[in-house]
Amino acid sequence: MPTAKTYTKPEAAMYLTGMFGQNMIYNVIATGLYFYLQNVICLPAVALGWIFAIARVWDGINDPMMGAIVDKTKTKWGKCKPYLMFSPPLICLITCATFFNGNYATAKTEGRTGAMVLIVGWAALSYILWGMSYTIGDIPLWGVISRMSEVEKDRAKLISAARIVASVGAAVVVVSIVAVSQKANELFGESTNAQKGFIVVGILMTVVASILFEIAGLGVKERVPASEEKKSMKDSIALMWKCVPFRRILISGILRSPLQLMMIVILTLFTYYFCDGKLERAFTDPAILIILIIMGGGYFVGQFAAMILCPVLMKKISVKAMYNLTAITAIPTALIFVTYLIAPYDLNQMKWVIIDGIGFVISGIGFGAINVCQSIMISDCIDYEEYNTGYRPDGIFFSGQSFITKLTAGIASIISSYVYAYVGYTDVNIEKMNKALENGASFARDYPQYAKAMWFILTVPPAVGIAIAVIPTLKYEITTEAHEKMLAELVKRHAEKETQNNDA
Repeated sequence: MPTAKTYTKPEAAMYLTGMFGQNMIYNVIATGLYFYLQNVICLPAVALGWIFAIARVWDGINDPMMGAIVDKTKTKWGKCKPYLMFSPPLICLITCATFFNGNYATAKTEGRTGAMVLIVGWAALSYILWGMSYTIGDIPLWGVISRMSEVEKDRAKLISAARIVASVGAAVVVVSIVAVSQKANELFGESTNAQKGFIVVGILMTVVASILFEIAGLGVKERVPASEEKKSMKDSIALMWKCVPFRRILISGILRSPLQLMMIVILTLFTYYFCDGKLERAFTDPAILIILIIMGGGYFVGQFAAMILCPVLMKKISVKAMYNLTAITAIPTALIFVTYLIAPYDLNQMKWVIIDGIGFVISGIGFGAINVCQSIMISDCIDYEEYNTGYRPDGIFFSGQSFITKLTAGIASIISSYVYAYVGYTDVNIEKMNKALENGASFARDYPQYAKAMWFILTVPPAVGIAIAVIPTLKYEITTEAHEKMLAELVKRHAEKETQNNDA
């Protein structure tokens, strides 16, 4: 029996370093830029929602196109590695460009209609360009895992580790970008909106993250041979729907789109509800720091626990069963909103902090398990397709993961924008609120309609999404036993192919 090939420890370390940097970039945009556009330059809520949604619709077209291009790529390095080597500088440049914009609320107050149009237009254009550039690196970064190893447990370990470092990258951005940028803003003598500080910190974080991202391209090595067959872009995209188990994953991902709301709103909610608009208070007020550690930290701890334990539990529980069990975490997620309804002004009291902290830990466990299981299931679907047809769609199938992430973020942004618009949390009103908070107002007591909307967005739609997302995967076809047989056969085929090529 041929020996299955797999990656070395140094390769895995370089890959994970790149994953850390890439996810820092993603969250500079997904969390930092969203906060910046909404709360710093104060774009209208509905306009912001549609900017993110339209960009995601385009990504829904762009991602499979990129996946098809990756699958048709053939170089001496492989089909994913070239993009990992050359995409980080491009992504860095466009990410930095998204922060260069005017202040919409100021332009509106001064009646400068042309400036308002340009501000919204540049926000839309730069964000769409960012999504396109990010896709060039994102799909190969995930797709290369299934090409680095033929060993299922090694893939699962690397996917789990990748999800952990991705979450760490997200945490670094969420904790630092607002607080640090507001501190940096003091150097420029700007207003409390901290626009220059945001620009400086956003660029610095992006440059560092891009250097780290580049390390993945330099370190990875592709061992699984590529398919000789080259499909057209149309046929590659059609394959995403024709492969039944993969189709179930796609539908499930779309159904859980409200889960993305947690990442969209969490920074804004914590900044205003617990810090009255100044997140840097968490670094000067021990009581606030403890709250953020228990609640926000609890969510990340839950994610990390799930990501670490998933590969271990998969020795006893199938990936399908583990994915479907995540529906249970919908209950504690929804109950967090119940605590707000009971004590709308007092969630900073320690008893409520602990109760909500437990809810965030369990919610984080669900989110972490979903991410790990989804990536493993997609990798299994690639093996499933190669086993049945001889064609290995690494790029096009992992473009589905990127597609799910971006489309669901777009749907989530639409949901949040209309909820915010309904309660009046938008453009000039946000600027007025920021000034009132600066003068001593309390967000929880003086702006309860905004607080309620944020707690609702953070919990109820995500809970619904988690619960219904498992409906398509209840009949997921790839069992653990079937996949082990498929993988053994594929290792044999790969070895025979390599022997034939060497003889030729």
